[in-house]
Amino acid sequence: MSDLARPIDPKLDLVEEIARLKKERNAVVLAHYYQDADIQDVADFLGDSLQLAQAAAKTTADVICFAGVHFMAETAKLLNPDKIVVLPDLDAGCSLADGCPADRFAAWKAKHPGAYTISYINCSAEVKALSDVIVTSSNAAKIVATVPRDREILFAPDKNLGRWIAKTLDRPMTLWQGSCIVHETFSERKLVGLIERHPDAEVIAHPECEEQVLRHAAFIGSTTALLKYAIASPKKSFIVATEAGILHQMEKEAKKLGVEKELIPAPPEANCACNDCPFMKMNSLEKLYLSLRDLQPRLELPAHLMETARAPIERMLALS
Repeated sequence: MSDLARPIDPKLDLVEEIARLKKERNAVVLAHYYQDADIQDVADFLGDSLQLAQAAAKTTADVICFAGVHFMAETAKLLNPDKIVVLPDLDAGCSLADGCPADRFAAWKAKHPGAYTISYINCSAEVKALSDVIVTSSNAAKIVATVPRDREILFAPDKNLGRWIAKTLDRPMTLWQGSCIVHETFSERKLVGLIERHPDAEVIAHPECEEQVLRHAAFIGSTTALLKYAIASPKKSFIVATEAGILHQMEKEAKKLGVEKELIPAPPEANCACNDCPFMKMNSLEKLYLSLRDLQPRLELPAHLMETARAPIERMLALS
């Protein structure tokens, strides 16, 4: 039986084994806030897309285990072409990336000669390679503001983030019509009912949400900004309109400070756990352990693509 086929010994303490393998392989585990709580708790670095890209750019580890989704692991590989990058589940994708194929993106771009192309980090390496600069929700407004106002901007793939930035900066942009399956599912009707039942709660929301949800928000910001706001605010109760994985860190940070916070996940339209990202939740502690044990599945990209796609990411990091 090959190593890859070896099952996990049920007697293993996975947390201890992950710690041992990290030391043995000089590996680092980078995890997004939307991962399950047990993965967040074993991560060496936890953050949003910008923070994780910055951590990937700085790491001295030989192996990067990226507990997130495919485009995030791709970004780590682009910044570390000579390192081993593993993703616990290689099929963990992203609706935004899937909804913006590189060939269609290239055709869209060709219709707007001379435009400055800004792509949200939730896109494939191929789309990054066709972009002038990459942004995250943490730095998008800052980077968009650097573009001369007389130049057309193409913004892809998230129409909701793009619309919010355009409104915030009073800066027209041509938007790719993509959206996040989690953030577009929040129900304004149910949110209004929740606000009525919790009149003291503040609504805080990620800018990937639909406009009708954002208009109820007292604060709009990136995942990290939402975390910081909820912890620093004197308010005790929050309705949180983003992927529910962030609530674990909000609870942990509040506990560290000895404060009590009531954290209520914003409701989806359907009667389901649709405010959980199904792609993020494809990873598990067992798959994370196996990826470190076997150094599989690895994220590999062609050398020429890495060289081209790296430049707009480095431009983002410099502007951040």
